[in-house]
Order: sequence, then C-alpha cells, then structure tokens
Amino acid sequence: MIGSATAAVMPSPAEIIIPSSWEEAAEAIAFDSTPFPPPLTMVCGAANCGKSTFSRLLLNTLLMRYRRVGYLDADVGQPEFTAPGCISLHIIDKKTPDLSILQMKTPERCIFFGHISCQQDARNHSISVFILYDYFRKEFYQIDDFDNPCKTLVPLIINTSGWVQGTGYDMLVEMLQHMSPSHIVRVCVSSESGNFLNGQCWLKKHQNVPMNLVEICAGTSSYIQPEIMRKEARMIQDLRIVAYFRQCLPGEMSFACHKEFVDNFASIHPCEIPLSRIKFNHVGCQIATDEVSTSLNGSIVGLVVSSSDLSGKTTPWCIGLGIIIAMDYSKDQIHLVTPVPLAILRKVDLLLKGTIDIPICLQKVYKFSSLDEVIQKQHCAQSSGCRSEEFLQKQLFASESSACSSPKNMLSKEQLAD
Repeated sequence: MIGSATAAVMPSPAEIIIPSSWEEAAEAIAFDSTPFPPPLTMVCGAANCGKSTFSRLLLNTLLMRYRRVGYLDADVGQPEFTAPGCISLHIIDKKTPDLSILQMKTPERCIFFGHISCQQDARNHSISVFILYDYFRKEFYQIDDFDNPCKTLVPLIINTSGWVQGTGYDMLVEMLQHMSPSHIVRVCVSSESGNFLNGQCWLKKHQNVPMNLVEICAGTSSYIQPEIMRKEARMIQDLRIVAYFRQCLPGEMSFACHKEFVDNFASIHPCEIPLSRIKFNHVGCQIATDEVSTSLNGSIVGLVVSSSDLSGKTTPWCIGLGIIIAMDYSKDQIHLVTPVPLAILRKVDLLLKGTIDIPICLQKVYKFSSLDEVIQKQHCAQSSGCRSEEFLQKQLFASESSACSSPKNMLSKEQLAD
C-alpha cells in the first residue's frame, strides 16, 4: 500500500484534491518503468472510488514523458471523454489541467454499447472492450513492427467499470488475461467486499507475465452511501449527455439560465439523412419495420458506420450520437439533431437504439408527434429573442476549445479522409 488518501475527499464539485500517495503512484508508473515498451496500466476498483480521477492524473503524468497516451474507457456509466453508453479508445496528446471539468474529446475509435451499466449486457461489453484493445495493439503497440522502425509505441490506460463482484469480477479477470497489463492499479475501499484482486489470481497456469500491482486508497467516502452515489451518478450522466449535445451550438455561446439553453437548443435545425438506406437496430435485437417510427422517435441513437477488414469481419464503429426528432416517410428523410458534420453523417448506415434516456431538460424539447410540431417549436424558439450569458459554464459545458468551436465526430483521421 502506497501512503494514504485521507486528503482526497472531494470538498466541493469544483475542487478536487489529489493526495500525495496518488501522485507518487502515478509517477512510479510513468517514470520508474522502463521506457520500452511503454506501460500498459489497468485501473480497477469499486464504483465511485476515484478510478477515473486517478486515471486522468496518470494520463497527465504519462504525458510528461510520452508524446501521446492511449486511454481505453470501459466505464459506460461515467466515461471521461464521451457521452454515456459508449466504449471508446482515445489517443491523447494534451494534458487536462483541471480534473473537475467535463471534457468532450474525439475518440480514435468508439463502439456504441447503448446502456449506462455493463451489467445490462456483460458479454457484449467485454467483446467491445477487446475489439478496441486489439485495435490499439495493432495500430499503436506493435513491439515487433520491423517494417516501421520509426513508429513510436504509445502507453495505455484502461479505465474499468466499478463492477467488481460476481460476473463483474469474472469480466475483470477475463480482461486481465486478455490484455496482460504491465501495471494494475487497485483502488482500495474500506469495505473489503468492494475490493478486487488479491495477488496474481487472474493469471492462467501457462502465463508467466511480469506485473506490477500498485495499491492506493480510495479517493472518496461516498462508496458507503449507495443511495447518494446513485443520485450523483445519474446527475453526472445527464450532464455528460447535455455537454455532448451542447456541441450543436456555437462554442462561444453561453447561457444565463437553464431556460435559455433549452430555448436555444430547440432552435437548432435538424440534419436530414435518407431513410431508405439506413438500418435500425435495438442494441441486441432488430426492430420490426412497422415499429421503427414509434420506437425511435424522440430517442438517443448511436450513429454507426460499418467497417470491414481484409478478412471480411465487420466492426460497427460509432461516429457519434443523435436525437431522432421526426421520420418523414413521404420524403424518405430522418430528422435528427447531432454535432456530427453532415459530410460525415452521410456515411452512417446503421442507427442503434439502446436504453439511454434523454435528460429531462431535453425531453421538454423533443416530445413531438409530428414534423409540423418540430418546425413550430423551432419557430417559437427562434422568435423568442433569447440572450446568451453565463450558465454552468465550467461544470456543464467546459470542453477543449476544438470540441466546442466546431462540432466533433467520432471518426478517425483515416475515415475522415475516405
């Protein structure tokens, strides 16, 4: 156990105090390890124990030594850089000075899981994580890539979910066996039932992998307050969804009150994509043709571009999220709101619906029964003369400048060039 974390209790939503033991652990991983190959670090622990905060601290610390750092986010409930319901891989080259600010970043690759808890589909969650990890190994961690000796290997942080018991424990063991990380960070809580990993019990008999186990104390006391933790988690999930769709509005726009944000959001003109060339699926099942409209209207969907490799295997890469507000069969059009640019949106061939709810503040905007109501609502919002001042500027809508100044998507540079 490295030190203590008594100073890590979050005193206010806007301030995060990092204990010295966490800084020591992050520096040990970043600087005490050999430079080649770079460390592969998995952060494990119960829900609400500080895994994400430590992961971002470790990310900043690694960026002091490496030009780029990979970040595989398997926490679908409270992801760091995307909206909830997504499993994503990021390649990051800039530090995050303020760990309390919600960040929206464009992932290298993203898969739409469709739920805010991995417990809702444990098998597909594991499969998605393995797809992203294998992609990372292929593109950024080829140790024996003699054909490209100048290619620099990238360290990786894997931020896991907080499910550490029962099936969740089995999932973590399976991840450890598949990935064989060089470092495992165990974030310990006061309740022993919330802790994970004792020794090297996860290793298979034939495996002999050098592994460094780093133990730190949890950075919050709310693990023992499950009701408060659930309410906080839902609030943060809603904030992240709103922060994602806030990218549909100009980055310099700010708001004096909640109503002004809603009114400005209602004035956004929806994008239009051809209805006939899009497939529709619920995550885990198909949607009957006669139920598409009633099932999808007013819902959050994953925007997916199917990609096939040389072997013919298709991977449903997610390029972003959208809110379907109307389906016009007479004009063969789907009307949806999304920050994804139209040129990229035209590549979408599949819409996936999960169980992600629209935040209450946006439900007031998108409870429509017809396209006429959409147009009428937009007209009312545009003629209301809403002014734009300060509104939750730091906690709700703060984002890296590139993410706010122009709407981002989840396609890689290679796909953008297609």
